[in-house]
Formats: sequence, C-alpha cells, structure tokens
Amino acid sequence: MSDILTPDNAAAARAQVIVEKLLHTGTVAVEELATLFGVSVVTVRRDLMELEQQGRLRRTHGGAVPREPLLYEPFRYNSSFHDQIDRNLAEKRRIGLAAAALIQPGEIISLTAGTTTTQVTRSLRSDANVTVVTNTVNVAMELSHRQDVRVFVTGGFLTGGWFSLVGPATTQALSQFFVDKVFIGVNGIDAEKGLTSLHPEEAAVIQVMLRQAKRRIVVADHTKLGTVATSLICPVADVHQLITDTGATEEQVAPFRQRGIEVLLV
Repeated sequence: MSDILTPDNAAAARAQVIVEKLLHTGTVAVEELATLFGVSVVTVRRDLMELEQQGRLRRTHGGAVPREPLLYEPFRYNSSFHDQIDRNLAEKRRIGLAAAALIQPGEIISLTAGTTTTQVTRSLRSDANVTVVTNTVNVAMELSHRQDVRVFVTGGFLTGGWFSLVGPATTQALSQFFVDKVFIGVNGIDAEKGLTSLHPEEAAVIQVMLRQAKRRIVVADHTKLGTVATSLICPVADVHQLITDTGATEEQVAPFRQRGIEVLLV
C-alpha cells in the first residue's frame, strides 16, 4: 500500500520538483508546471501558494522566483555583495543540488560560510530530517522556517565578509559535535597547495569542522580550481570529495583524481 500515490504525497512530490527546478533555473512558470505534472493551473497555483507560505519561494505574476530572507535586505543596493552572490550562480545551484542529494535523513551535517554552501542549504530536500551545525548566520536564517531541520549556530565574533562567526568561542562550540558530513566552501583549492581561505580566522574554524567530520566534501565552482588564497585550511589529501561544475577541464580535475579525491562534475 505504501507505493500508492495519495493526493498528499503527490503534492509533496510536485513541491520537491518545483523547488529543484527553481534552484536550477531561477524561475518557474505556472503553465509550464501544469503541463509537466499533468494537472490544472489552479493546482499549480495552490502548490506555489503553499511553498510561499513555507518560505521556499516568492510568487510572481505567472510563476515564482527564489525567496531571499530579510537578512539580505540591507544589501539591496550593495553592488559588490550582489556580484558575489550572482557570480557563477547557475553552476553553484547545480553544485548545491548535487551536494544536498548526498545527505541522508537523520544525519548531522556541518556547513562552512560561502555562497556555494548557501546553495547547499537552499537545496536540502523537503522533510530532510537532518541536523545542521554551522558558524554562519545566513545559513541559520535560510533554515529558520524549516520544521524538518534542527540548526545549531555557534557563538563567536561576526565577520563582515560572509556572515561568518569566528574566534575561540566558535571553535570551542564546533569541537563538541561529531558530524557525518561537512560541506566546505573555499576561496581556492589547488592540488599542490591545498584548500585555502582569504581569512586566517575562517581557516582555523574550518580546520575544526574538518576534524569533527566523517566525510569531508568541498563544494567549489571551476573558477576556484588551481586558485591559491592566503591562508591554508588543509592539504587536499584531507578531503574525500570535490563537487564542481562542468566548466572545469580534465586538466583542472585530473590532479585531484590522481591524489585519490572523488570528483563529481555537475
């Protein structure tokens, strides 16, 4: 009986597809979704209304777009902030979806700061049933409406770069948790020089998150490959997997594979 598609789980299945399409493309249209699902536009509008009430999207005339938390409102006219958000956005969305697909119900995961890890956050499936440990204020805000996700946020000093909490209080809090997977955003990853960050305090925090995780996964678009920032996080041998986009060439990814790193191109 469990394989019978009831109205409730049919709606849940449609909702998951809508969210994933939105993350892939940045917009969805009511008519297109109605055709895709073989349902009426009234049903699709009801789906979108429910997802908007859950904080998963914002309805527009004829469709929907992603919803940004009020956390970002002070940056509405900050061009450098939006440049950072929008840079390689399609690639980061694909990486986020691929990373979120690796997360199993009941797991404890940790997320570092960054625009790509934010996309992982946004890509968590409905009814994910996970615990998220993070030192990043925006990750917590992104998940604040999710009843299926428990969130632990560290203390620490707030940095202006990307909503990140750092310092002794942060590392002490993180050291209390052992997690199944950590998703690591970096400023650079080089086969010889390792994972690097622009900020030494951020690097120190990530080092603790790595130490506490069973599986360590780097999420980085192709522009980060071969790049070396100022502060060492760890050698590439300390991580298990790299998820990047198809903009990466074989020449870029081959050195990581040669070092035993599993590379997923999306």
